[in-house]
Amino acid sequence: MYEYRKLTIEQKAELVEYRLSQGYPPHSPPHEVRDKQFYLLTVACYEHKCHINTASRRQQLLDIIFNKFCASGEQQRSAEALTTNLRICAWVILPNHYHLLVQVVNFDVLSDLFRRIHGLVSRQWNIEDNVTKRQIWYRWSDHAIRSERHYYATINYIHYNPVKHGLVKSPYDWVESSVHWYLQVCGRQWLRDCWTEYPVRDYGSDWDNF
Repeated sequence: MYEYRKLTIEQKAELVEYRLSQGYPPHSPPHEVRDKQFYLLTVACYEHKCHINTASRRQQLLDIIFNKFCASGEQQRSAEALTTNLRICAWVILPNHYHLLVQVVNFDVLSDLFRRIHGLVSRQWNIEDNVTKRQIWYRWSDHAIRSERHYYATINYIHYNPVKHGLVKSPYDWVESSVHWYLQVCGRQWLRDCWTEYPVRDYGSDWDNF
């Protein structure tokens, strides 16, 4: 989105024409890889503004995600939260974006799930802030998980994200993260070993401008 704004009117027209000629939406990148089992899903607030700016909003969004994603409607936070279509394996909710690591059976359900989730919270938050027709969400992106190493590095990336963005000094200090579920179920040593064996390094370093 941000690079697009820097283009001239002619360059924008050429880019849109090319995307349409390829059968892509005019502005949003296509979700090309749909046949993998695991995906990292990332959702950003419009213009990266911090609309998820309170603990209560982050908790509310997390509750709704699990409620909508989980066929049973249960609010249980666990990597075993199953639906007919997906399983949530890891998560983190930050002030202006969030990440989910999911196991997907039917990729095509994701767009509808996000529309329902974001529509619900957008209406409520706009009412709370006494604004109308404010765009809160930009779009969602997906990154297919390629290997076991990629999978565990993604878990580490998700848990480290609050530290990466300077919100806390330790992943354990951020409440809206699955690191606490893994700490309870797998133990601190498992998390340490996972971090050592599957380091984050520069994972996701070029994603902040999407």
